[in-house]
Amino acid sequence: MLDRYTHPDMGRLWQDGYEYERWLEVELAVAEVMTKRGEIPHEAMEEIRAKAKVNPSRVLEIEKVVRHDLIAFLQAVVEEIGEAGKFLHLGLTSSDVKDTALSLVLRDSGRLLKRDLGTFRDALVIRALESKYTVMVGRSHGIHAEPLTFGLKLALWVAEIDRQIERLGQAIASVSVGKISGAVGTYANVAPEVEEAVCSHLGLETALVSNQILQRDRHAHFMTTLALIGGSLEKISTEIRNLQRTDILEVEEPFAEGQKGSSAMPHKRNPIVCEQVAGMSRLLRGNALAAMENIALWHERDMTHSSVERVILPDSCILLDHMLRQMTRVISGLKIREDQMKRNLQKTFGLTSSQRVLLALVEHGCMREEAYAWVQQDAFHAWDKGLDFIEVVTGDARIINYLTKEEIQGLFDLKYHLGHVDDIFKRLGL
Repeated sequence: MLDRYTHPDMGRLWQDGYEYERWLEVELAVAEVMTKRGEIPHEAMEEIRAKAKVNPSRVLEIEKVVRHDLIAFLQAVVEEIGEAGKFLHLGLTSSDVKDTALSLVLRDSGRLLKRDLGTFRDALVIRALESKYTVMVGRSHGIHAEPLTFGLKLALWVAEIDRQIERLGQAIASVSVGKISGAVGTYANVAPEVEEAVCSHLGLETALVSNQILQRDRHAHFMTTLALIGGSLEKISTEIRNLQRTDILEVEEPFAEGQKGSSAMPHKRNPIVCEQVAGMSRLLRGNALAAMENIALWHERDMTHSSVERVILPDSCILLDHMLRQMTRVISGLKIREDQMKRNLQKTFGLTSSQRVLLALVEHGCMREEAYAWVQQDAFHAWDKGLDFIEVVTGDARIINYLTKEEIQGLFDLKYHLGHVDDIFKRLGL
């Protein structure tokens, strides 16, 4: 596991031996239901309740001999209980316990991640509202396009995180399912009513059909959702990294007192958290691919998925939890350089208003292709010669035949581009 990244809340779910307590929770739930059905004596259930506990070191000791984790677990628990322990695991197969317990852990991990996503969204909203009218240049293909605001850039991320919250909710529902259906899913030794009662008690849905295991498309859904969330975090962190480049420098990742950026160059303030998050998202995607590989198993079940899940499930949950908390810190402490945004906007000599000039010419009767050619020629001339675009346009006799100097001047008012900022924020409920 990725211990260095583990937050206590997530760590408690995936700590060493995490599965034992959840296995016991499932075993006890089954025993309670069977007791109510008269299949286990009440006296035996009282003894099971009083004495059942897990000794992880004893489980591992037994496992070295039997080489089967669930059998080792059962043997260790029965040693604690005594004679009444024979009523545990009646009619069950290992995966009845292990898969149902795993669903509990994934459900609870998903809920923590959803909480983290909500906290991250809150941080984005705060900064979006702060920067609602902070004008900057938009870029397409890395080239100056038209003005927008930094708040709109953040609002775009808010909307994406909203979609991820919805997806995660669906993924949590997908894995919040249990099965107590026996060795091949036929309920030969345990009635379907037992499964339904156990799952209800544990807060899980009941799988409509299962074989020896819960089907791994559920787990793949969960894992691909985590990877998608990681992709959004990578997208955001990559944008911050680009905007922090020295030749742009419109935002800066928080840099703590005493922090060092380079062993060789004292002046460096590198966007290391965003770089780490961008890299970590690759792990999530790789783990998601492994989860998809786990869907196709032999017949009613083989074990090829099990060893993979021991790594990818805890690592992905812990990793995404860390990434979300780190990016929340980055967004909350992000330094927004409004002064540099204004300077960068002016670097292209007003070329960001080229479309407004084009549209104005068309509105005044000029053919679009002709207008486009004139504006493009003037734009390239201004850029190549380092001239103010408005002066080049105003000096173009072809354009002056359609537009007055006052009309041209108005086309370069940046406020025009901000006319619907409020509308966009209202769509998000902000």
